[in-house]
Amino acid sequence: MRDSRDIAFEMAASSVRYGVGVTREVGMDLCDRGHRRVMVITDRHVATLRPVTTVLESLAANGVAQTTHDHPAVFRVEEGLEIKAAMPGAHTKNLFLKDKKGQLWLISARQDTVVDLRRLHRTIGSDRLSFGNAELMLETLGVTPGSVTAFGLINDRDRRVRFVLDKALDDAEIVNFHPLANTATTAVSRDGFHAFLKALGIAPMVVDFSKVGAES
Repeated sequence: MRDSRDIAFEMAASSVRYGVGVTREVGMDLCDRGHRRVMVITDRHVATLRPVTTVLESLAANGVAQTTHDHPAVFRVEEGLEIKAAMPGAHTKNLFLKDKKGQLWLISARQDTVVDLRRLHRTIGSDRLSFGNAELMLETLGVTPGSVTAFGLINDRDRRVRFVLDKALDDAEIVNFHPLANTATTAVSRDGFHAFLKALGIAPMVVDFSKVGAES
């Protein structure tokens, strides 16, 4: 019988754990119990833990200026609009995908860009696409659902993920991504973002999504 009680977890800096086989245990336990709505309360020190500082240290090492804002957890594009409104620049949606041949893809687009997955494979030269699972996401990008970000490419040491960048996002002077955690947003300049990618040896495939439908 499904437990109907509301459950909340508090994750404090003194006890929070993360990583393969650790953090996701919480989500797996909740799923087993049939819960779909969960409140997570974090303290401000969580932002100083490795998932976030890994990104910020990489940006600093490559001379990329950044501004990071802490905020309540945001899991979907349509959430936290009032938070995003206070942050200059283009905000993003990031899709972790897998094609039928097993190739992994990360699509980073402006939050208002329409991405038609039924047609996209023709444009990027992939097989048909579907969403990649959480295990692959954690294994390659080091993030969990709700925290997918282009900054996760820093964890893809074997370069298993191909990166597609929305032209509308690439044209923006400032871009905003989660720094591996959806309790913060990091803003960098367009040139700074490309410097980050160059340091990783990644040349993005830039796609004008407004023309994807017209190509089919």
